[in-house]
Amino acid sequence: MADSATQTICVIIAAKNASDTIGLAVASALREDAVSEVVVVDDGSSDATEAAARALDDGSNRLKVISFAQNRGPSAARNAAIAQSSAPLIAILDADDFFFPGRFAPMLAETDWDFIADNIAFVADPTALAAPPRFQSRARSMSLVQFVEGNISKRGKPRGETGFLKPIMSRAFLDQHGLRYDEELRLGEDYDFYVRALAKGARYKVIEHCGYGAVVRGDSLSSRHRTEDLRRLYEADNAIMSQMALAPDARHVITTHRDHIRARYELRAFLDVKSQSGKAAAISHMLKRPDALPAVVSGIAFDKYDALRRKNNSSAASLPVTPRYLLSGIPAAGK
Repeated sequence: MADSATQTICVIIAAKNASDTIGLAVASALREDAVSEVVVVDDGSSDATEAAARALDDGSNRLKVISFAQNRGPSAARNAAIAQSSAPLIAILDADDFFFPGRFAPMLAETDWDFIADNIAFVADPTALAAPPRFQSRARSMSLVQFVEGNISKRGKPRGETGFLKPIMSRAFLDQHGLRYDEELRLGEDYDFYVRALAKGARYKVIEHCGYGAVVRGDSLSSRHRTEDLRRLYEADNAIMSQMALAPDARHVITTHRDHIRARYELRAFLDVKSQSGKAAAISHMLKRPDALPAVVSGIAFDKYDALRRKNNSSAASLPVTPRYLLSGIPAAGK
């Protein structure tokens, strides 16, 4: 991209049944001076998401709302928004999240990037944190290997996948390489998109300054996925490895991620058969897939352990009382 802080941004918001949260998201995007377009895609909602989004129009002619008659998934919604926009930079905002005031200035001050992301504050109540502590805007580059490693979750640790990052993206880079979201994916679509971009040579920078607020909800759509979604995600890793030229270390870490996702898929597939057809059918299913047995046995054991731990800690709050940050930043001087 051209190294200029004067380029404007299109904020893309894919929304389904988000009438209660879309207002905060849209308002936080329109508040930013660098934003020239906000494109909301109502992805087949059954509530008043479209009307709630339109109600936030500030008269600046920057807001556009597109509605799908049927739900098509976040990838299709984002691709439609990209097609309807023209700003040279693109930023993704989830419909139940928000930007802190002044989010984009520290990112646009950086140069030599195709993708640039900032820190994320995970909050239960968006009204409880008007602005996060100021961290130094230390910048670092993220490689494909580092990105994929950050998406392999570790048991017992808070979710902190690098796939949560919401970068500004150069439209020129996307168009040059024909990059769009895979509309077959309804889980891990961001991961797949960023891996393909990095494999094509995207310069991905990250700063520790926090400008994105992610609202933690016990019933978020992203926390509920189908068994089929897991299968498609690990097959997306296979597609990347078969279609793209990769260094040995990149191929190794993508293989590790694929196997991690496939283990989750095998466990879910086993439990689906057991739930739908009983224990005998589930045992028969496993006899046909002996390679999946270690993943299923260990997955069941870990699930039982986690259930017992939750029972023993049932009095603990399920949502964070204080914000948690994706990146550990150094406070800015005097703040």
